[in-house]
Amino acid sequence: MSRYAQAFRPVIIVLVVIATGLVVWWGATGLADWVNGFSLGGGDSGTTIVAGESVTVVVPEGSTARSIATILEEDGVIAAADFEDAVNARGVSAELQAGTYDLVTGTQADTLIDILIAGPVVETYWITVQEGLRITEILDLLARETPHDRTAFEAALLTGGATSALLPEGDVSLVSWEGLLFPDTYEFAFDASATDVVGLLARTMEQRVGSVDWSGLEEAGYTVYEGLIAASLIESEAAVDVDRPQIGSVVANRLEIGMPLQIDATVLYALDRRGGGVTLDDLEVDSPYNTYQITGLPPTPIGAPGLASLNGAADPDETDYLYYVLTSTDGTHTFTADYDEFLALKQQAKDDGVIP
Repeated sequence: MSRYAQAFRPVIIVLVVIATGLVVWWGATGLADWVNGFSLGGGDSGTTIVAGESVTVVVPEGSTARSIATILEEDGVIAAADFEDAVNARGVSAELQAGTYDLVTGTQADTLIDILIAGPVVETYWITVQEGLRITEILDLLARETPHDRTAFEAALLTGGATSALLPEGDVSLVSWEGLLFPDTYEFAFDASATDVVGLLARTMEQRVGSVDWSGLEEAGYTVYEGLIAASLIESEAAVDVDRPQIGSVVANRLEIGMPLQIDATVLYALDRRGGGVTLDDLEVDSPYNTYQITGLPPTPIGAPGLASLNGAADPDETDYLYYVLTSTDGTHTFTADYDEFLALKQQAKDDGVIP
């Protein structure tokens, strides 16, 4: 080796070490960049994201596949071209849904497409409306269990926001809505309006009433609305389903002979009271709902009947029963056509502690 080569050897070694260090540094930083982020659109768009970050993306109504692709790129989720190419390859551009999505940056195109086809996840809540509730009680329940106050529900019912084919003719009031909201368990989106909520209850009652065969009642000279009133009386009296068509027969038989229905629940409705029984003074209340003083049906339902009560009113058992007494703690009644037997059954029920 010449003395010139020997002289330059230390310099060469230093340069090799420096070059090696630069390669190692570039490789490490390049790998980190590849792992943690990348340039969308092959580096042309200049949009860089960090994979694995959560992001909320809003897709407006009427968005095309191309505009959705642009939104996704702007929000750092995926390159617009990659998403649009995948959508076109699958032929699903018309199936992408608008809405608000919680996405993760760097998600594969096919996964994003599946999410957008399925639509946004909607947060919901459940409400159970019990059978027999009055309209005022239903509105109080809805005000407690939904994001809306009672005035919003009243406005929906009274200003035409919610409608029902079952509404009687004349001025619309809360009383005219009595019995027209179906008792059931419902699921609502958190953004459902007050009109949406009561509107669904009203439509459900229309559907349930429409599913019942009222031909027999109509042949007897009654309207479907009067059948709904009778169903509300049955609902107020029956605790077990087996009793409903039998109570229906008592109502039908008394109506046929012009005998007052004498249902305590109608008196309590007239007094705007719940429970506690009725007194002799209560029976003197001057009201079209006092079925101890009037013959025939009250002017409106007295609560919201369920489907079993609707069927009990439309298709009552064929009996000669005119009386019934609660004779079991499970809510079962005993029925009779004889007044003396009724009195005996009533006394026995008192002796057994079933009724006061």
